[in-house]
Amino acid sequence: MNIPNTHDDFCQLWANNQQHLIAPYLNGQSQFIPHLLPELAVKIPTAQIAYLLERKLGQATFYQAINPNNTVDSPVKSLTDGQWLKTVNMVGINVRTIQSFWNVVKYSLTLPASQSSIHLLPIWECGVVASLYGMAGWNINPEFYDAELASYYPHLDTVEKQLKVVVNILHALGKTVGMDVIPHTDRYSEIALANPQYFEWLQRKEFEILNHEENLHLKVQERIFEFLQKVGASVNIPYPDNVQAFFDNTQISESDRILVLFGQKKDLWGRNGRRNQFISYLFEEGYEPVPATMAPPYRGLAVDPHDEAKTVDEDGRVWRDYVIAKPQAMSRVFGPLGRFKLHEAKNNNADWEIDFEKPRVEVWEYVANRYLSFALDFNFDFMRGDMSHVQMRPEGTPENPDLYYDIHKYIKHFIRQHKPSFGYFAESFLAPPNEMAYGVEEEHLEGSDTDSTLGDLQSMVVGSPRFIAEFARYHELAQTRSFAPNFTIMTADKDDPRFDEFYLKGNELRLFMALFLTDMPSYMSLGYEQRDPHPVPAPNENYTKLYVFQLDEGPKATHGPYIWGKNGTLFHNLEQIKVISDQLMPKIIHQKIHWLISPSAENQHKVIAWKIEGLGNYVFLANLDIEQDITAIELKGALIGTELKNIFSTFASPLQNVTQSNGVFIVNSLLAGECKIFEL
Repeated sequence: MNIPNTHDDFCQLWANNQQHLIAPYLNGQSQFIPHLLPELAVKIPTAQIAYLLERKLGQATFYQAINPNNTVDSPVKSLTDGQWLKTVNMVGINVRTIQSFWNVVKYSLTLPASQSSIHLLPIWECGVVASLYGMAGWNINPEFYDAELASYYPHLDTVEKQLKVVVNILHALGKTVGMDVIPHTDRYSEIALANPQYFEWLQRKEFEILNHEENLHLKVQERIFEFLQKVGASVNIPYPDNVQAFFDNTQISESDRILVLFGQKKDLWGRNGRRNQFISYLFEEGYEPVPATMAPPYRGLAVDPHDEAKTVDEDGRVWRDYVIAKPQAMSRVFGPLGRFKLHEAKNNNADWEIDFEKPRVEVWEYVANRYLSFALDFNFDFMRGDMSHVQMRPEGTPENPDLYYDIHKYIKHFIRQHKPSFGYFAESFLAPPNEMAYGVEEEHLEGSDTDSTLGDLQSMVVGSPRFIAEFARYHELAQTRSFAPNFTIMTADKDDPRFDEFYLKGNELRLFMALFLTDMPSYMSLGYEQRDPHPVPAPNENYTKLYVFQLDEGPKATHGPYIWGKNGTLFHNLEQIKVISDQLMPKIIHQKIHWLISPSAENQHKVIAWKIEGLGNYVFLANLDIEQDITAIELKGALIGTELKNIFSTFASPLQNVTQSNGVFIVNSLLAGECKIFEL
């Protein structure tokens, strides 16, 4: 069969040869369905997917998985810690781009076995601008419900049941699955309004912050309870008749308090309407949760007086953005988000100073218990810590950080008491000291007991001096630190027009390095496989980042569903890498690499070469120069044998074996951005 090289030809191949293409997957010759565009995979009817899975997994396993009352064991269940994250190849999925949890299963059929982990971007109900990272409550997002699945399997009639069976099936297919852990919510989330004591509050009038004292939440509680007395409970259940008892979780459960305040879970429209009434009542007096911030100095807010910092919502409320009063280079304020208040303040918060010696234990336990319930209910294997780079102590990371040093650390250890193999994948960018966090970020990650971290290779042009230097540093960190930086290809929350320049060339090179650098982890987002190069910005619907929220107007607005790229050539080339990775990975997985030509942090050369010894011995070469061919590459060192057998190239150049001469192997040439594999 001729393998297509254009988008239209791949579509035609699938339309005319579905059974022929599926056969290698069902009989075990391929670990994924070959030549199937992800764009087409997510459109496969549920009946066909059910047939495929029953054939692939066996009837007993499939029917166990499709029952939400069952829990299919994770591939990492028997492990005793989360260190497996240090070498895993992960794929991140913004579920909104493919509409439903069920479509994650369909998409997974295009992933090789070597990409064995799936990270689901936030899965909860959303607040302002429907941002995935602005949780409105602890309910699973109903927009990810699949009506076709429920029609075919009537017992899967809730989004929660569907998510459970999706994780079951992914586990049965050998994939691990992770969730986001977010240290903040939408600023007026159900969580914040039902638990004002768990958040920090301020009071604003026009351009002035009138009050940001330590216990301002008590006045907010009074205001909420006062309005409740005016409008009455949403449901007819008893509740305490005074404000102190109403917000006391020993007097009334949070779930009952949410029922009283907002109404039944199934009535999303009604709950949002009630929540909006409470927001208006608080807004009249200027009460707002203190917004989440990023980067030093973190604290000390002021109202932004500029006209462009004003927003008038559909109810006529005038909102103002905030700024850091004494900002540094990376200082940011996220107005729509409110962070959990994890520590007490000093001097009644007069100077916005946090007392890190006084953790608010009840808040830590509350947040950890909530995420524990999701880890157990849906059998998640790891957490991706949102904004893991936040480190607010001006003196940097303590020498011996305790559990209350970092909320992600606390949650990881809390969950590991029940799931020992549970891992922590941090969102941090390994920035210079005191840029994104106080102190040294690597020390912060170790102090937080991070297993792996995102890094920032996705924000660099392949082969640029910065890319090569940072890659060299990341690989060294993976060998010398207790965490491992990812070789990150692209992330689902950073795929937007600002990043177009990084993906014009070298995309095959990114995946090759990600999969065959077996002693460090990697991360890729859905959509990369077909992504078009954008020399100029494409319409917003072509970027996964712009589906993290939902805007109808403005520069970030989208109109209609996510549009997959039409880059058939890239899909063809990446698929060849996936095929060879599945062939070799059982022989080399988790093995340390041995540099033959190490990356040059000083940019002295742009070829790298490494050897992996496992059940077979292989040599990997990559030309990091995406503009120039390189000739006469000398391979020296511990290469035993007289011949290197060329078994793979990322491009269609002829495969040429290399023979040894005077203890040196000389590879004649590598095309710009080309990668090759040799077998010893």
